[in-house]
Amino acid sequence: MNANDIRRAYLEFMAKNGHAIIPRANLVPKEDPTTLFTGSGMQPLVPYLLGEPHPDGDKLADSQTCFRAEDIDEVGDNRHTTFFEMLGNWSLGSYFKQEQLPWFWKFLTEEIKIDPQRLYVTAFIGDAEFGIGPDTESIELWQKLYRQSGIADPQVVEMGSGDAGAARGMNPGERIFLYDGKKNWWNRGEKGPATTPAGDPCGPCAEVFYEFPHIEHDPKWGEKCHPNCDCGRFVEVGNSVFMQFRKTEDGGLEPLAKPEVDFGGGLERIAQAVEGSGDMFKISLLWPIVETLEKLSGKSYNDNAFAMRVIADHLRAATFLAVDGVVPSNTAQGYVLRRFLRRAIRQAHALGLKDDFLGKAIPVIADLYRDDYPEVREHKATVIETLVREEKQFRSTLERGLREFDRFTAQNNRRKVSYSDPKESTITGEILFTLFDTYGYPFELAIEEAHNRQIDLAPDAVDKANQLMAEQKERSRTAFAGQFKGGLADHSDVSIKYHTATHLGYKALRMVLGDHVIQRGSNITPERLRFDFSHPEKMTPEQIAQVEQIVNDAIVADYPMSYREIPTDQAFKEGALGAFGDKYGDTVKVYTAGDPDGEWFSKEICGGPHVEHTGLLGEAGKRYKIKKEESSSAGIRRIKAVLE
Repeated sequence: MNANDIRRAYLEFMAKNGHAIIPRANLVPKEDPTTLFTGSGMQPLVPYLLGEPHPDGDKLADSQTCFRAEDIDEVGDNRHTTFFEMLGNWSLGSYFKQEQLPWFWKFLTEEIKIDPQRLYVTAFIGDAEFGIGPDTESIELWQKLYRQSGIADPQVVEMGSGDAGAARGMNPGERIFLYDGKKNWWNRGEKGPATTPAGDPCGPCAEVFYEFPHIEHDPKWGEKCHPNCDCGRFVEVGNSVFMQFRKTEDGGLEPLAKPEVDFGGGLERIAQAVEGSGDMFKISLLWPIVETLEKLSGKSYNDNAFAMRVIADHLRAATFLAVDGVVPSNTAQGYVLRRFLRRAIRQAHALGLKDDFLGKAIPVIADLYRDDYPEVREHKATVIETLVREEKQFRSTLERGLREFDRFTAQNNRRKVSYSDPKESTITGEILFTLFDTYGYPFELAIEEAHNRQIDLAPDAVDKANQLMAEQKERSRTAFAGQFKGGLADHSDVSIKYHTATHLGYKALRMVLGDHVIQRGSNITPERLRFDFSHPEKMTPEQIAQVEQIVNDAIVADYPMSYREIPTDQAFKEGALGAFGDKYGDTVKVYTAGDPDGEWFSKEICGGPHVEHTGLLGEAGKRYKIKKEESSSAGIRRIKAVLE
């Protein structure tokens, strides 16, 4: 089975077992200003796991696309990617361990025919401090499932910590491994009952690992191999989180009235197990990209694995980010997309791939997903145009970097004819860093150019440049963490008001500029709102004033804000607006400013929350004011507005 077959089989299997199949959420969370991207399958379900009823019921399943930009430096080996899909299913109080573990085991061993001899499982060892014993229910279920699969004596082993597992290793016959809260306990933040925030749900995990017996253990990950080792011999293919406790204010744990299940299984990892080589880039969603790179470059994957893995991963991520409405820019999500594209193009340059490389690679990626994700097919032409335009711009950046390289070396030649003085005749780490940081010219290209011109590098040039880059990354990481810390959305009164104001502003922009205006992104903080929209030219001062007046009139009109859950087709027939790149199920939540069945100002598909009536935005005499109107990227404008 290829990866698309596995995805379809999983969704069909869960539907047969009573689950509603819900569409994937956008890679850019629309209602959560605290995080840049959807990084896990459960992230879009957090409100429902915390008690809000889901319109499709209490048994849900999906395949959620995820993106973790922070994993960028891990890409290049045989198993790490920044973009991936999570096969998920959730019980919002309707079933628990007795159903969940047999379902996933049956899916693996019967539906997609994975050999149970290659499967190893884990459970929670317990925590004496909190009076929690081992997860005996999961342990007994695992034993039963092994025996049903013909493995008569599945032995249970207490491993404890990951370090303890690396010191102990594993023996023949051992199948069920018990780990501590660092490995087999779920909560937000650091793992373990002690670090669970007060009021939060939490609970033990049960994981399934697939063994690639031909992969030798790498001792750099620990003395001996075990299922939770990171050497690549064992790969986690699924994790069932059993939320059965809540942290009390006094630091204890109390049972939840309705325990919940949150399951996530990596599609690529499961496909990797089915494919069998242990190299994730040989699965059906990645190998065609690699083959395209081999064909275009005339070079083999075996000799250029690192570069081709980086390109394949980054371009797949870039394609889906663009499908979901992200455009390259110098801020937030657009900056990340730009960084990923440029990193892929730099690796392509090393392979000898020149102009219009993306124009040949992106269609291959789009065609891999066109049947299972119609939005990829729908936006294919726009995505290719957007990404190819960015490639052309970056090629210009490379040329500009080369001119700056010429300038640096020309200055050296003017200052000193002799190349005996290293201060005057060499390329230093500071120069390498400046070429990259200011002009986007990659280290490796500058080093190659210096070699071609027989210009020496300072002995510490690379180390110094990397040091300066590390310092720059740390500054960027600190800034990102401050602006977009992980966790639940900010639902302060001010943020809710700004969220409502984006709806009024969206409608006003369409009234003033035209129906071609489509939302292309937004970000809301307690300080201001930011709204990106399609429009080919700068707004005039008169147009800005018109938009402000329309919004302020809507605030004075004090329209009631209400929502209804209605069929998606009906929502669009009624004039509800959506955002570029968003996907919708059969039923959507539509927020209306005004009377949904009578006179209304705006209707928009949205998850909320909003104020009860628009007049609240004008409390204390505040008015909607556009503080800035600027270009976000080609064909996309951005406004920043406040209530003051």
